[in-house]
Order: sequence, then structure tokens, then C-alpha cells
Amino acid sequence: MPPLADSGRRTLARIIDMILVGVVVWLLSWAFRVNSYEIDGDQIEASKSIGQSLIAVVLYMAYDTILTARRGQTLGKQWLGMRVANLDNGSTPSVQTSLIRAAVLWIPFAFCCACVWTIICGGWSFFDKPYKQGLHDKAAKTVVVSTG
Repeated sequence: MPPLADSGRRTLARIIDMILVGVVVWLLSWAFRVNSYEIDGDQIEASKSIGQSLIAVVLYMAYDTILTARRGQTLGKQWLGMRVANLDNGSTPSVQTSLIRAAVLWIPFAFCCACVWTIICGGWSFFDKPYKQGLHDKAAKTVVVSTG
């Protein structure tokens, strides 16, 4: 198996992916008028916030699941020379494994505590021994390895 990827590079790749998908989430939220960032002291619409969260979770999970299952890489990982691999044999994760990994990462992110969950889940790799796994990697039994 190739060497494990550096946690700092993993974080940068995740930030790139979050920006790429976040732009699409914002555009779709705006187009469907469910963006939750409208400020109106007289009217609070929880359905807009839930609508934006649904768009976010579907897009982030689809992006992560499809690209990870297809090539083992999101665009951020590809650009920074990394890929996701099964812990037991180094192969590209299946759709089911990729979906588990994405669900653990993105469902809490979209509906609950985006910043805190992202720091905990992904930041776990900075302290995990010996495989540098984030919590989403632990759940899916995957690791992130260098490709170059």
C-alpha cells in the first residue's frame, strides 16, 4: 500500500471540495429560494433552512460517494495527489463503503454542527495512530494514501 497521506494535505483537499460543492449548494439554494441567510426580524422560515440542508447533504454525499467509488478521489484529493483506499487491501472503496464514509461526514455537517463536526471528524486524523484515519474513515474502514 502507498504511504499514508499527510493530514494537512487532507485538510486542504477537504476545504477545496467544500468550496466547490458549496458554490453549487448556494446556487441551487438561491434558485429554489431556500437559502437560509435571509435576515428578516418579522419572519422566520425554518423550512428554508431545512431545504438548504437537504440540498447540501444530497450534493455533498453524492459528490463524495460517486467520486470516491469511481476513482478513489474527489477533485481536491486528485489535485493534491491522494486517494481513499480500503484499509484491508488498498483497493478503491465500493459504493457502499463510500456511502458510509460520506454519510458519517456529511449528515451531521448539513443538519447539526457543520464547523464543529468537520473539525472533530476530519481533525481526528491528526491524532489517530497508526493509520491517520478521520472518524469517517474509521466508520468505513478506509485510509487516505498518497498517489505521488
